[in-house]
Amino acid sequence: MKRKLTFIACVAAGLVVQAAPAFASDPHQDYEVMATGLLSPLHLAVGDGESVKVSQDFSGMLTQVEHDGERHDVYTARKGWEVAGAEIRGDKTYFLESIGAGQGDPAALHGYLKSIDAKGHVETIANFADYERKANPDAKQHYGLEPDASQQCLTEAGGLPDAPPPQYTGTVDSHPYALALWKDTAYVADAGMNAILKVDLESGKISTVAVLPPRPLTLTKKIAATLGAPDCAGFSYAFEPVPTDVEIGTDGWLYVTSLPGGPEDPSLGARGAVFKINPWSGDADVWADHIMSPTGLAVGDDGDVYVASLFGGEILKFDCQGHRSQFLAVNQPADVEFRNGDLFATVDALVGAPDPMAPSGGPTPQPGGRLIEVDHR
Repeated sequence: MKRKLTFIACVAAGLVVQAAPAFASDPHQDYEVMATGLLSPLHLAVGDGESVKVSQDFSGMLTQVEHDGERHDVYTARKGWEVAGAEIRGDKTYFLESIGAGQGDPAALHGYLKSIDAKGHVETIANFADYERKANPDAKQHYGLEPDASQQCLTEAGGLPDAPPPQYTGTVDSHPYALALWKDTAYVADAGMNAILKVDLESGKISTVAVLPPRPLTLTKKIAATLGAPDCAGFSYAFEPVPTDVEIGTDGWLYVTSLPGGPEDPSLGARGAVFKINPWSGDADVWADHIMSPTGLAVGDDGDVYVASLFGGEILKFDCQGHRSQFLAVNQPADVEFRNGDLFATVDALVGAPDPMAPSGGPTPQPGGRLIEVDHR
C-alpha cells in the first residue's frame, strides 16, 4: 500500500490508503459469515472442503479458516513485510511476500513467490525484486502529462511536493500482489511493475506476459483543482495502471482487475477496469471499464466474472459479453473466489486497518474484516 496521494502521484505500490467511503451492509444478509475480526483481509483462496486461506496483508499473516469457523495462522512474515495473494493446490498454498522500497531505493525492494505445505515447510520459488531491477518491464512506457502540455503547467506541476515528475517513464518498483496457477505456471499481478508476470514453478524463472497500458484522463478544471494541478485543465494525464488480481478464464485468457492510478476515492469517478490478456501474445485490451476500485476477481464455472469493488461497496457480476449487474451490496469487498457453485469474499476489508495519515498516540483500531460465503447455486 502507498501513502495518500497528491497531484499526479500514482498507486505504483498498491492501493491508496485513505478514509474509505462508508456503505451500508447488505440488509438481506444473503450470505454466511465464516470469520470476523480480520485485519486487512485483502486476498483469499479456497481449498478442498471449502477450507479458506486469507491473507491479512498489513499484519503479514496467512490465516486458515475452516468451514465451521475454526481458524489458525499458518504463516507470519517478518515485521513490516506484507503477505498477499494466495492459491491452493493440493497440500500446498502459494503466496506472495514483499516489502516496499521505503525512500525509493531500488535496492530496498524485496518480493517473493513462496509456498507452504501442510507441515509448515516454506519454499521460496521466485524473486520479483531481482527481476524488476534487471528487466523493469514498463521502463519504456510514458506516464504523466501529454507532450503538448503547456510549459506553465509542467513547471507548476514539477514544483509540487511529494509528487512524481510531471512526465516520466516506468521506474524500478515491485509489489507482487495477486496470483493464479495454471499447470506448472504461476501468473502474478505485480502492482509496482504494472505488469503481469509468468513464473515457472519448477525453475523459478520469471518472464513478462504483458505490461498494462497507461490510463489517460483529460484534466478538466474541476479535476485539476481536485488534484492540485493549476492551469493544467484541458491536458491529458497518463496514470499508471495498477493490476490487483489475475484469474484464468474458461477460454484460457487472463482476466486482470486494474486500479487506474491516482486517487481511488470517488472524486475522479469510477475509472478502474478489467483487462483481458492473451497469455500467448501478451495483447491486453480493456474488457470492462468504469468500475470503482476493482481489487479482486473470480471466474465462475460458466464464464461469468465477479469483481470486488472495494470503495464502490458492491460485488459486480459480468456475463461473458461483459454486461454488468450488481451481485451483492456489501461494505468494502476486497477479494472474491468462486468454488463449487459458491462465492467467497472478504468484506469490511479496511475496517480497523491502521491509517498512516492519522496522528500517533490515538486509540488502536480493532480489526473488523470478515470472510463470507454466498450460496450461488
